[in-house]
Amino acid sequence: MRAMLIANPKATSTSRRARGILVRAFSGHLDLVLAETGHRGHATELARRAADEGFDVVIALGGDGTVNEAVNGLLAHGPDPGLPALAVLPCGSANVFARALGLPNDPIAATRPVLAALRAGRYRSVGLATAGLEDGVERYFTFNAGVGLDAEVVREVELRRVAGAKADPSLYVRTALRHFFTGTDRRDPPLTLEVPGRPAISGLFLSFVSNTAPWTFLGRAPVNPTPKANFSRGLDVFGMRSLALGPTLGALGQMMLARTRPVQGRQVVNVHDAAQVTLHAERPVAFQLDGDYLGEQRGIVFRSVPKAVRIVI
Repeated sequence: MRAMLIANPKATSTSRRARGILVRAFSGHLDLVLAETGHRGHATELARRAADEGFDVVIALGGDGTVNEAVNGLLAHGPDPGLPALAVLPCGSANVFARALGLPNDPIAATRPVLAALRAGRYRSVGLATAGLEDGVERYFTFNAGVGLDAEVVREVELRRVAGAKADPSLYVRTALRHFFTGTDRRDPPLTLEVPGRPAISGLFLSFVSNTAPWTFLGRAPVNPTPKANFSRGLDVFGMRSLALGPTLGALGQMMLARTRPVQGRQVVNVHDAAQVTLHAERPVAFQLDGDYLGEQRGIVFRSVPKAVRIVI
């Protein structure tokens, strides 16, 4: 079985020693090629090459950004049962996709179940989603896209990481608090949500479009605005009509405690199991995809893609 191990050497919890252990573990069972990423978008190029060259498996060793790039490379020409399967070894700061699949939040701990699944030929086809952007580009995402405040926070965190800050939950919390009170526009809601067959909903400050639950993690704690979201269903949407302190704290508290019921409230908007949703903005608004900041947009069309990729699990 031919496999390409795509490794991000800059992932939060990776190390050259850990990569060496993983390469040795997989080399005993696979015809393995190690490919390290050198720049943003490189994992997409490598995964696309693996698909074009007929590899059986692509193993993504990195955080959610590396997994997202690998998925977009594998699906460059669209879903196909003959494409390589995807295995995930999580070593980023959050690893939302891997943890939603039930994998341990550590690459070495995840190696055992991934190897066992490879030996047994166990795969699971999961649904993904696409985001169609203004420039005509369509990007796949695995667990979540965000428009508004959360994307602004991702942007600020990325700037701080470039300046040398360590990506951990405390950095996200500090950045979110600072930006909520001093950075984001809490007066003029720019977003309108459209779902086919339903009235448009205007006056939204932010929106999350989720392909699974949870939305993210703070350390071990899941943050869950749409707990019914699932890889086997359509898209779930959470939106806020107000960023006043009271409604925002109320929604955040429910997200931290949610297990089965979506966040409720007069200022909350929920959509469950939608095949397509569109967000329009009156002004350019920050946009993130699987935790990576992708600039500002004025209109995005999100579509659910059932059984888009085979996962080794």
